[in-house]
Amino acid sequence: MAGKNTLELTDANFDQDVINSDVPVLVDFWAEWCGPCKMIGPIVEAFADENVGKLKVGKVNVDFNNGTAARFQIRGIPTLLLFKGGKVVDQRVGAVGKAELVKMVEPHVG
Repeated sequence: MAGKNTLELTDANFDQDVINSDVPVLVDFWAEWCGPCKMIGPIVEAFADENVGKLKVGKVNVDFNNGTAARFQIRGIPTLLLFKGGKVVDQRVGAVGKAELVKMVEPHVG
C-alpha cells in the first residue's frame, strides 16, 4: 500500500532505511484492517510526494512486521514516528491531517 515516493518498511530493512538515513524519516505504522489508517494513508502519501528530497516517508504494516512495532512500543495505530539521526524526535497517534504532519516535520527538515 505504499505510493511511488513511499518506502515499504519491514523488520529486515528498517535499520538500513530509517535508523541509518541521512535525512529525516516519517514512518507510518498501519494495518490493512484499520479504518483510521485508511483515512490518513492518502494524506501521508501526498505528503511524501510533496517532500521528495527533504525527507523520506515509509510505511510499516504492523501485521507483518511486529518486531519493529514491538521495538518502538506501538500500541495503537495509526502511529506516526519521525526519526532524525536514528532517533525518534516526534510522534503522533491517531488520524491526523496534513497541517499536523507539517507541524511535526517542519522543525526537523532543512
